[in-house]
Amino acid sequence: MSCQCCSHGAAHTGCHRRKNFMEEYGRMVLSGLLLAAGMILQATDADLFRQQGVAVVWYLAAYLPVALPVLKEAWKELTHREYFNEFTLMFIATVGAFAIGEYPEGVAVMLFYSLGEHFQEKAVSKARRDISALLDIRPEKATVVRDGRLVEVSPQDVQTGETIEVKAGGRVPLDGTLCNESATFNTAALTGESLPRDIGKDGEVLAGMISTGRTVQIRVTRPFTDSALSRILRMVQDASERKAPAELFIRKFARIYTPAVTVLAVLIVLFPWLWSLCGEGFTYVFSDWLYRALVFLVVSCPCALVVSIPLSYFGGIGAASRQGVLFKGGNYLDAISRINTVVFDKTGTLTRGEFDVQTCVPRPGISEEQLIRLAASAEQDSPHPLAAGLTRYAEERQVELLQATDVEEIAGCGVRATLEGRSILVGNTRLLEREGIAYPPALNEAKGTTVACAAEGHYIGHLTLADTLKPDARQAIDDLKALQIKNIQILSGDKQSIVTIFAQQLGIGQAYGDLLPEDKVKHLENLRQDSTCRTAFVGDGINDAPALALSHVGIAMGGWGSDAAIETADVVIQTDQPSRIATAIRAGRQTRRIVWQNILLALGVKAAVLALGAAGMATLWEAVFADVGVALLAVLNAMRIQKLIK
Repeated sequence: MSCQCCSHGAAHTGCHRRKNFMEEYGRMVLSGLLLAAGMILQATDADLFRQQGVAVVWYLAAYLPVALPVLKEAWKELTHREYFNEFTLMFIATVGAFAIGEYPEGVAVMLFYSLGEHFQEKAVSKARRDISALLDIRPEKATVVRDGRLVEVSPQDVQTGETIEVKAGGRVPLDGTLCNESATFNTAALTGESLPRDIGKDGEVLAGMISTGRTVQIRVTRPFTDSALSRILRMVQDASERKAPAELFIRKFARIYTPAVTVLAVLIVLFPWLWSLCGEGFTYVFSDWLYRALVFLVVSCPCALVVSIPLSYFGGIGAASRQGVLFKGGNYLDAISRINTVVFDKTGTLTRGEFDVQTCVPRPGISEEQLIRLAASAEQDSPHPLAAGLTRYAEERQVELLQATDVEEIAGCGVRATLEGRSILVGNTRLLEREGIAYPPALNEAKGTTVACAAEGHYIGHLTLADTLKPDARQAIDDLKALQIKNIQILSGDKQSIVTIFAQQLGIGQAYGDLLPEDKVKHLENLRQDSTCRTAFVGDGINDAPALALSHVGIAMGGWGSDAAIETADVVIQTDQPSRIATAIRAGRQTRRIVWQNILLALGVKAAVLALGAAGMATLWEAVFADVGVALLAVLNAMRIQKLIK
């Protein structure tokens, strides 16, 4: 590939870099050179500048390259009846400077304003590119098996139930279940987790994962638009629409602030003139007071706040996403910074949620195989982790399952099913009590999670299953305590004795077991009655959705959590690691801190220079540096958040 100005690849690249540089900075370079040359000619009293009108034309030539884009934006705003904005402020200030003969300052105001705007736009674009590069990882093609042949099609054209093939190192385009016996996948794009994940046959594989080491076949379970990756992308797109209170305040503030300072600038010119008409010994010089008003206008430009505050929230969302924490909007990033109470669901949140059978205790006259067959058959289609543990145990023991009919899920209790014409109940002791079925009192004292089984209204035995804490569960609690969050609680539908054991292992003082979904909601309602209590609820299941919605900030374990929990939550932990909750809170606090730093910096410096300008102690040079300089400092401060959130 070649072009007119180069003969080989390296020269071609250099040529285009120079071209891009001139496109981006050409106007400002030209304006800066003309401004500098004009000031030198003026300072040396060159003959050229002694000729009438030459200085005006020279500085006008320096002014127009940077002014025309700003004037275009000002006109666009005026056509939309937005009369007071930074573009019109710059236009009024620079035209006023030319009117009183301050040509170099008029050019400098527009040049430095354009330069500042350019750098701000680049900072915003970089933040958006970072998030796009992080999340927009959807494969453009999918290889689907049709009529025994491999056909390459768009992922949107693949139907559920079809089988797709992904080569080693390829990215999975759609959600599905693994057809191979086992495979290893890199899940970093979805979860931020560096360790690969081993998935067995019929295990769930999500779009965005990368197959490592071998070619795999996947049976598609969701259409492209409903895939986990598409859902994450929608969340990020929606996040930019949900503004934090500080962003909304700045928008309203700018609408009032900009016309207010314009009126004040007019009064700076008008009041001294009126005073000169009434008082004695005061000489009114129009050009002096107009100059002060122009300084006032330049300094008052609110772009430091209007740009840096949304950039802070956008940067916070992007930086948190790289850590596997997805905020659904800047408002939630702001809300989580004020959290002082964290309430955890237990199973699947603090624990792995993978239950293994520890003991099988049938009633006399019933064999272990019979008990396992009835319990696992009734639960085989349930999504509950206990059900998965039972069916897995049946497979290990090579127990053949029966066909279940009339299956009824009983929330917080278990299931009722019909097996070979017999009514079977499988669940906790609450289910047996509810149905009036007697059972050994020792079941209430058993360690571990107990699954009781009854047939035709009679207790026939029980199995105990045990869950284990996630590897980083203890770290999650320690990190929250380090953030001065002292009110940490566990709510669970599991037995109180089991919940207490886990709470002791984690160092949590308040743990409540034997709760139904509605009991969790009542508990959160009680917490909300205290106006000082700002609560985050962390859960992963369908039954957690009401509690997630009720809390001030709902946090879902999104890697493998239920769709209902993920859709209801305000924050999604993509890695399924509870330790990332502290990361989310730190992200909110760091973002809020930087936002307030920028607000105080901008308003403080502007107030000082506004006062100096009104008193005639600041020039347009100082005004433009105060405006552009503060804006750039605020933007750089906002960009720091990318490195602070870890």
